[in-house]
Amino acid sequence: MRVVFAGTPPFAARALEGIVAAGHDVALVLTQPDRPAGRGLHLSPSAVAQFAAAHGLPAEKPASLKDPQVQQRLRELAPEVMVVAAYGLLLPRAVLDIPARGSLNIHASLLPRWRGAAPIQRALLAGDEVTGVCIMQMEAGLDTGPVLLEKATPIGARDTTGSLLERLTTLGADLVVLALAELDSLQPRPQDDSRATYAAKINKAEARIDWSQSAARIDRQVRAFNPTPGAEARLGDDLIKIWEARPVEATATPGTVIEASPSRLVIACGEGALQVLQLQRPGGRRMGAGDFVRGKPLTADTHFS
Repeated sequence: MRVVFAGTPPFAARALEGIVAAGHDVALVLTQPDRPAGRGLHLSPSAVAQFAAAHGLPAEKPASLKDPQVQQRLRELAPEVMVVAAYGLLLPRAVLDIPARGSLNIHASLLPRWRGAAPIQRALLAGDEVTGVCIMQMEAGLDTGPVLLEKATPIGARDTTGSLLERLTTLGADLVVLALAELDSLQPRPQDDSRATYAAKINKAEARIDWSQSAARIDRQVRAFNPTPGAEARLGDDLIKIWEARPVEATATPGTVIEASPSRLVIACGEGALQVLQLQRPGGRRMGAGDFVRGKPLTADTHFS
C-alpha cells in the first residue's frame, strides 16, 4: 500500500524498517525536527530520519501538522494509510482524515491500560505482570481508538524499561506489518473507557528515591528509570544514580547502609532493604557496588537521603 509514516525514536524506526521490507510504498516519512544530543549538544537527526536518509525515503520534519501547507502536501500524496509510532506531535483531525483507509498507531501497552506518553515506565512502576503492543485505529482522543491487533508479553522480575522496550519494539514492527497485510479482514475492538488508565509523561522528580517506601516499590522505580533518567539518591553532597538493585530481607532505619563491603551494598527501606548492584557517581561511569565501595568507603551507619 501507499503509506505515510510518522515516527521519531528507534521504536518507530524498527517499524518503518519492517514496512519497507514488506514492500509497501512509503510516500513520505514525517519525523520531529533535529534535536541537540551528546556531550556537545550538536543537532542530531532522529532514528527515523537516519533510517529514511539511509534508504532514500523522502522525509520532512515539520514543527507542527496544523500547518495548512503540510496538510495540503499530505493530501497531494494521497496515501492509503498513515502509520504512526511514537511521533511526538499532535495529529489534528484534518490529518487523520486524509488517508483513504485510515491512520494506524503502534502503542506500547495493552489498551485501554496505559494510554499516553510513558506506558512502559508506568507499567513497571505499577508492578504490572504483563504488557504488550496494540495496533489501533487513530481518532481524535488520546489513544482511544478501536484496537485492530494486540500481542502480550510478560514483565519479568528483572525487566527494565530498556529490556522491555527492546521486546516491544520487535513486537510492534511485526504487528504493524501483519496489520497492513490483513487490514481488510481485521475486526476493530472498541476500548472499554471505564478500564482506561493514563500513562503521564515521566517527570524527572519521580526518579528521586524515597527510602521510606518499600524495597519492592523502589526496585520497580530503579527498573522503570533505566536507561533514563536513572533513579537518584543523595549521599552527602553527591547525587548518586542507582541503575540496578534487588530487594532483600533486612531491617533498619530507611536510607541507612546496613552492609557495605566489596561483595554487598545493602540499604534499608521502609519495608525490607535494597541490595544495590550498579550505581554511578556524578560525572563518573556506571560501576558495580564493589568498585563503588572500594572508591568511596562507607560505614554501616552511612545514610542515603
